[in-house]
Amino acid sequence: MNKLTDHMRIAILPLDIKTGDKDANMEAVAEAFGKLPEKTDIVVLPELFSTGYSDNAGLMAELAERNTGATIDFIKELARKHLCAIAGSFLASTHPHLYNRAFFIEPNGEETFYDKRHLFSVSSEAKILHRGTQLPKTVRFRGWNIATIVCYDLRFPVWCRNRHNGYDMLIAVANWPKVRGYAWEHLLMARAIENQCCVVGADRGGSDEYGSYDGLSQIYDCFGKAIGTPAGGFIVADISRSKQDEYRRTFPAAEDADDFVISI
Repeated sequence: MNKLTDHMRIAILPLDIKTGDKDANMEAVAEAFGKLPEKTDIVVLPELFSTGYSDNAGLMAELAERNTGATIDFIKELARKHLCAIAGSFLASTHPHLYNRAFFIEPNGEETFYDKRHLFSVSSEAKILHRGTQLPKTVRFRGWNIATIVCYDLRFPVWCRNRHNGYDMLIAVANWPKVRGYAWEHLLMARAIENQCCVVGADRGGSDEYGSYDGLSQIYDCFGKAIGTPAGGFIVADISRSKQDEYRRTFPAAEDADDFVISI
């Protein structure tokens, strides 16, 4: 799985999440995969794709699962069947806390998790969920180093900083409403430009009590340019590793970056 794939095909599914209805959400994902573009390497689902978010603490506790629950089992089977990696986040339970947990599941079943660090204090998320205690993990998949963050993490560039070109792709999964869409788009561009890498912004679709979400999912190349196009209900782009590597060689900004330590 670590042999370098120069051209990586990424597909975002901007799922219209039904809050609290796991069966409906997983059924919608499975149906969408029937139209997945051929030779897709990575599919990215939005934040809390199987449950959505609610300020109801009791409901959130009821919906939360362990890593060995139905949601991750479902993702593992999809990844195996379609021979692609799948990223997203789900509502996780690790006693005694609940987490907004990002996942990166490979076709062979290998799993990587990251708990959202920056909880959205404007809502009740920071009261209901527990924040993560580790930096985003870098996964090596088909020769690419890939890091995943969750929604509000995107606003904090130090947290996302790509030190010494440690990752080649940053995936941001989100429930980011259109009312703050201008910020979302420009933060994604900024993360791509400053980190000289592809950035995948996977937002949910539809609407709920917090607002409308449609139209914000996009993929940006290492120059900060939007390159994703609609295809079969997905937003799809092909990323060239050799092109990105060449840009890093000819404009080696990473060599001038500042060193720092993050206290967790």
